Amino acid sequence: MTRYAAFLRGVNLGKRTVKSAELKAAFEALGFENVKTLLASGNVLFDAATDKDLKARIETGLKAQFGFEVGTVLRSLDDLAAMVKSDPFKRQEGEDAKLHVMLFDAPVPATLAPKGIAGDFDVAKVGRRELFFIFYRKPDGTYSGNSDFNIEKQLPKGTLVTMRNWNTILKATA
Repeated sequence: MTRYAAFLRGVNLGKRTVKSAELKAAFEALGFENVKTLLASGNVLFDAATDKDLKARIETGLKAQFGFEVGTVLRSLDDLAAMVKSDPFKRQEGEDAKLHVMLFDAPVPATLAPKGIAGDFDVAKVGRRELFFIFYRKPDGTYSGNSDFNIEKQLPKGTLVTMRNWNTILKATA
């Protein structure tokens, strides 16, 4: 058995609300073991046999359960632990900076060359299936994430990607 993290795209946004208990039950109904939801933003930890159809099985099961498509980005906990160990940010999160990772279902497109905007955000590292970002607090107290940060518009149509706060990754591996 392998321990996995499923990062679900677009769950608990707008009318696509799924309670943690319902999400846990859905994964258990799919036959996964040791299921645990992490935070209330579509993160599920579970044990499963390694299976090339695991992602499709999850997406099909969630659509049947909740009535809408749920894009799923999977990582083994070993993959996440290696990501954390690589220390992609080379610094600690602070009051004026927030750390995020964009998780891709497939390798980051070679055509993607994200560049930061001074005082707004920096691209800390580009990995094989991840982009790591540092968002800075602006003078009005908000953080980046406005229209200036629109990496997804640069992606080929159909690219499955979801973003998480770095603390979510750290909690998943704790």
